[in-house]
Amino acid sequence: MPAAPSGEPRPRVGVSACLLGEAVRWDGGHRRDAFVTDVLGRWVEWVPVCPEVELGLGVPREPIRLEGDGTAPRLVAPGSGTDHTAAMTRLAARRAAALARMGLAGYVLKSGSPSCGMVGVPVHRARGEPRPTGVGVFARALMTAMPLLPVEEEGRLRDAALRENFVTRLFAADRWRRFRAGTPTRRGLAAFHTAHELLLRAHAPGACARLGRLVAGAGRRPPAGVIDRYGAGFMTALRRLATRRRHADVLAGVLARLGGGLSPADRRALADVVAAYRRGRVPLAAPLALVRRHVDRRRDAYLAAQVYLAAAPMLRDRR
Repeated sequence: MPAAPSGEPRPRVGVSACLLGEAVRWDGGHRRDAFVTDVLGRWVEWVPVCPEVELGLGVPREPIRLEGDGTAPRLVAPGSGTDHTAAMTRLAARRAAALARMGLAGYVLKSGSPSCGMVGVPVHRARGEPRPTGVGVFARALMTAMPLLPVEEEGRLRDAALRENFVTRLFAADRWRRFRAGTPTRRGLAAFHTAHELLLRAHAPGACARLGRLVAGAGRRPPAGVIDRYGAGFMTALRRLATRRRHADVLAGVLARLGGGLSPADRRALADVVAAYRRGRVPLAAPLALVRRHVDRRRDAYLAAQVYLAAAPMLRDRR
């Protein structure tokens, strides 16, 4: 697998093919997304999918939409009245299972699509305006088959907080997949948890503590159940958006750890930039850059191993 600019292997990420500029939409067009192709695409290996084309509907094709009950809508071509629900459901289940075997680390879906939309897809009723309550038939099967998989749609990735969270989860999921691919030991699990402690505290401090207790209670060769529980807890914890307050608390802890080895001037400078970040006056990149500089000088093994402090991938908005 080719390496990302950070030097790490590129995670495999599923994507709605139209977002890459592939002309697979019903009208023969595409919906190329610049963030997906030009930014995130530098760091990942795309696995493009268009379930409607794979279903054999062709390009161009009769448009389809969700109709009926918002909780279990049908996938219908309103012009001809053809109901594609059963066929798409079968294809989606098979495709999701195949994608799971590929070791995906994430998935970017096309917003609003009756097959690929993640949330808020219009559901048409016999009377009245369509309601934005649906989930695309393929997207629902994908998220059911891989409930811990980081999934977003390109529209939501325009939100800085959601984009940062998705990218963080995507690379975390790939690191966890690579750890699972080996022969997990308690020592290895402890090292994995230690490397992610600061990141977990920025997202979910309580979950970080619970995962630490799980690791501490694991045997020398943790049973599969313990490994599975850790992985589920780890990925669930990272779904919570990191906040400015929790970031600032993590940075304050780092400052306390470094404090004794810093000169008074360096300690004041770092404390000032952490305080400025807490008040919203500087982006997170400012204290992180200063912390990394001091960690490199101090050669603190614990801090040097922290994923949270890694310089790359710098796709995340450092708010």
